[in-house]
Amino acid sequence: MTIWHELTGVDFALKTVDAAGIPTRALQAGSGAEAVVFLHGTSGHLEAFARNIVAHADRYECHAIDMLGHGYTGKPDYPYEIPRYVAHLIDYLDAVGLEKVHLVGESLGGWVAAYLASDHPERVLSLQLLAAGGTVANPEVMERIRTSTIKAVETDDIELTRARLRLLMHDAADATEELVRVRHRIYHQPDFVANIHNLLSLQNMETRQRNLLRPDRLARISAPTLVVWGHQNPFGDVPEAEKLAADIPGARLQLYPACGHWPQHEHAAEYNPLSLEFLAEASARAKSAA
Repeated sequence: MTIWHELTGVDFALKTVDAAGIPTRALQAGSGAEAVVFLHGTSGHLEAFARNIVAHADRYECHAIDMLGHGYTGKPDYPYEIPRYVAHLIDYLDAVGLEKVHLVGESLGGWVAAYLASDHPERVLSLQLLAAGGTVANPEVMERIRTSTIKAVETDDIELTRARLRLLMHDAADATEELVRVRHRIYHQPDFVANIHNLLSLQNMETRQRNLLRPDRLARISAPTLVVWGHQNPFGDVPEAEKLAADIPGARLQLYPACGHWPQHEHAAEYNPLSLEFLAEASARAKSAA
């Protein structure tokens, strides 16, 4: 099934939004009193949530964006550290008139979402951290991300892009041919190639250390939080997920077997109803506290 077939049945728009001078690609769909914003991982793009938009758009205003320096969003020439991603996300929310949102972040997206929730609780209704990064600095994992991405970007061989995408999945079939071709095209934009070292700056140990989600920061998160993780996540074992959930007050942990680094994609049939249930509970909690 293609990405566009996944979106069958819902009206959506692909837009370029001016986020304080950064042209930002966004897929917008659905309507509702509350909005859900989906954030992808390192070197990713909004298509990571193709299997989730329709399920959520029935009840929520959905926004899946290409984050700063990623996909078809603008690529300013400076290292992308977490405060830069957070500032860009806030600029996007302001540009589209969203005061307070539910954040769903996968990998790097979870890192950014958690950082924003710790610094700007007034902007966050709830938080979902899907195989989120940012709590550890594992040199082996960092090198795997850096090396596999650079190889796929600097060599025009689609097999390297296919290998990079399959690295994320427990079942290689989830790295669909369309996803591979979408990512290969993104990887070989001239500005993406020229900017790859800025995009991978968090794989540098010194840079990563000053951006980590440390326990004191996680303890400041007040939004209802759901942590979702795969037992076969190639970038972080289950104890990492357990500690992440334990460090955030009241966080809930959901583990999926036979699942890698994209639980929202690999286990969409289980994840979508879980997410909708969690969002409804978070909304009810916010209304009762108002």
